[in-house]
Amino acid sequence: MKKELIGLGFDDLKKELVSLGEQPFRAKQLWHWIYHKGETDFFKMTTLAKPFQSRLNELYTVTHPKIVTEQNSVDGTRKWLMEFADEKQVECVYIPESDRGAVCISTQVGCAQGCRFCHTGTQKMMRNLTAGEIVGQFMSARDSYGEWPTPTDETRYLSNIVVMGMGEPLCNFENLKTALLIATNGDGLSVSKRRVTVSTSGIAPYIPQLADLGVKLAVSLHAPNNEIRSQIMPVNRKYPLEVLIEACKEYQKRCERRQFITMEYVLLKDINDQPKHAEELMKLVDGLEVKFNLIPFHYWEGAPFEPSSNNAIHRFAKILESHYFAAPIRRSRGEDIMAACGQLKSIKGKM
Repeated sequence: MKKELIGLGFDDLKKELVSLGEQPFRAKQLWHWIYHKGETDFFKMTTLAKPFQSRLNELYTVTHPKIVTEQNSVDGTRKWLMEFADEKQVECVYIPESDRGAVCISTQVGCAQGCRFCHTGTQKMMRNLTAGEIVGQFMSARDSYGEWPTPTDETRYLSNIVVMGMGEPLCNFENLKTALLIATNGDGLSVSKRRVTVSTSGIAPYIPQLADLGVKLAVSLHAPNNEIRSQIMPVNRKYPLEVLIEACKEYQKRCERRQFITMEYVLLKDINDQPKHAEELMKLVDGLEVKFNLIPFHYWEGAPFEPSSNNAIHRFAKILESHYFAAPIRRSRGEDIMAACGQLKSIKGKM
C-alpha cells in the first residue's frame, strides 16, 4: 500500500527521502510541488529526475480529499462535502469577503462534545482526521477555486483558515498542530499565522499551547455561568468556567504579542440572552482581553432551541458595547445551504 505524503511535516518528509537514499535537498523540491504548486502527479513535477519520479510513484501518493458535492449560497458562501480514502466524510466551508475570505475546516468526523445547539453534535463521533486530511481540506478548497500556485497575500482569496468546522480541534491536538505547521510554512501554502484561528468548546489543558503555535484563539463560550453552560455544553462539567478562564489567561501570557481572544456567543431565546446574562458575562471575563462575537442561533431540524429576537440580540450587544467591549453581531452566511455556524453535518458517514 502506498504511503500518503500530505500530512508529513517538512522534517519527516526529509527523513523519508533520505531513507530512500536521496539527498536532503530533494525534500524542498517535493514540498514546493505539493504545497506551492498543488501538484498531485509525480510525473508532472518536472524539476525532479525521471527515475526519482518513478520511485515516488511506486511508493507514495499525494491525495487531496475528494469533493463529493459542492453547494453555493446566494451570498457567495461555498460548502463542500469532502470524502477521504475510507469513505468517511466531513463538510468544509468557504466564507468570502470583498477581497479575501476564510476556509472553515473540520478536525473530526462527527463530534463527541454534544453541544445541544450544534447540528454536528447530533452526529456520532467516528474518528479523528489525520494531519493530511485536515490540511487537505484547504488544498481541495484551493482546487475548487483554481488558486494554484500559492498566490501572494495581496492577491489570494482563500486567505484565512478558521478551525471551526466539524469536531473539537483540541481533542485532536497533535494532528491539528502538524496540519497548521504545514499550512503556515512559508515555502508552501504560506498562510500567515495571524490569519489562522482555532475555535474550542473549552478543552482547557491544550488552550495555552495554541499560543506556542502563534495562532488566534476563539472560545465557544455561549453562557455566562456554569449552570447554564453545563446544560447546553457537556464539556463544562469536566472543564468548568473557572478552569477555562484560567487557561485563557495562560494563553494570553504566552502570546508573543498582544492577542485578543474571541468569545463566541450563540444567543438562545430565554436561555442566555437576557440583560442579566450580559452583566454576568462581563464579570466572567474580567482580567482577559477579549472581544465578543454574537451569533444568532441558526435553526436545524429537531433543534431544542429558538433564536433570540433581533431586539434581544441588539440589546445584548449594546450592554457589552456600553462597557467598551467589541461585540459585533455576526452576519449569517450560507444559511440557505446549511453552512452557517452550528449547521454542519456529514450527509454520509460509513461506520
